[in-house]
Amino acid sequence: MHEIMQEGYRQEHRLLCESLDRFLTAQYSFDQRRKMLAADKGFNREIWRSFGDLGLLALPFESRYGGLEADGISTLIVMQAFGRALVLEPYVPCIVLSGELLSQGAGEELKCELIPKIITGETVCATAFAEAGSRYNLANVAVTAQRRSRGYVINGRKAVVFGAPFADRLFITARTAGGLYDRAGITVFALSAAADGMTRRDYTTVDGMAASEVEFRDVVVAENAVVGTVDAGFDLIEGAVDVATAAVCAEAVGIMGALFARTQEHVRSRIAFGKRLSEFQVIRHRLVDMRLAFEYASAISLRAAEDSRGAGSRRAMSVSAAKALVGREMGSVGKAAVQLHGAMGLTDELDVGHFFKRLTTIQMSFGNVDYHLRRLAWFHARGQDELEVAR
Repeated sequence: MHEIMQEGYRQEHRLLCESLDRFLTAQYSFDQRRKMLAADKGFNREIWRSFGDLGLLALPFESRYGGLEADGISTLIVMQAFGRALVLEPYVPCIVLSGELLSQGAGEELKCELIPKIITGETVCATAFAEAGSRYNLANVAVTAQRRSRGYVINGRKAVVFGAPFADRLFITARTAGGLYDRAGITVFALSAAADGMTRRDYTTVDGMAASEVEFRDVVVAENAVVGTVDAGFDLIEGAVDVATAAVCAEAVGIMGALFARTQEHVRSRIAFGKRLSEFQVIRHRLVDMRLAFEYASAISLRAAEDSRGAGSRRAMSVSAAKALVGREMGSVGKAAVQLHGAMGLTDELDVGHFFKRLTTIQMSFGNVDYHLRRLAWFHARGQDELEVAR
């Protein structure tokens, strides 16, 4: 099911969708994915370089650094295709999240150094912003960066840093001023993944992705490691996380489309009590519910992709609305797919269970449904207050 192939999209979007689907069908089948997961722990350098050859690693970057300056719809297409193929490589941590920090906050020297190497697949980046107990609050930053002569000394721990086991560079948030929950006083730093004093504990998450717990003990970084402005990094990391949230919403839509197609095929071929499962009315109702959930999620994910690179409350409200709705609908689609496949729905040999695990992880990534409903309500209330003041 090709979610993006709708009337009104530009020719380059259609070509990107078709070429990416051809590549993933040939190089990233479910069996090939399982072999890669066993052999490479979720990151295949050859596949990553192929993504570079296809231009996928260049999508968000400016043309003067070798990028393609693609819009949010191009990222949507890529993430939907990656969802259908259950791609393991750290595209969101490196290209979407770290790429947004680079593009919006880094100075010219760092951009010229990193972006060309990212585009060719030579350098992989990851972003460490979450901490134990932070509960999706980007301002809950306990990692400290204390000013020293000609630089900073960083101490603390970051949790669940996706893509860190393969990263050459890390972007991290650290507190340079203020209290624990203050938005002011947060600074974004770029540092080598091999920096003295930094240690990692790598592990594989339930959906097959790779992540790390990262500890910093007196890690010294130079002044030019600052990305953006000192003490004013909250808006930068919030904007990057919103772009990444829109991306995983698109990935979830791709997975939902794949689950619906597989479930529909299964019930049409499976026989019970002398009839195909698809002939039972209750099964038909479940399929209709799955299709409607997919359509709702697809539409709002598209809106979030269009608004994600904007600014202010419109971006935040669009992304949070998408994550809340997609998070709710992906749960119903995933459960229905597993239930309609019966006992084999969660076996390792069937891809349905792997899709379900990935959806479960996406539900909790960058904020769950409750978090984004609260965030949406907060921005809505603030918008009403601003409207009253304007009147």
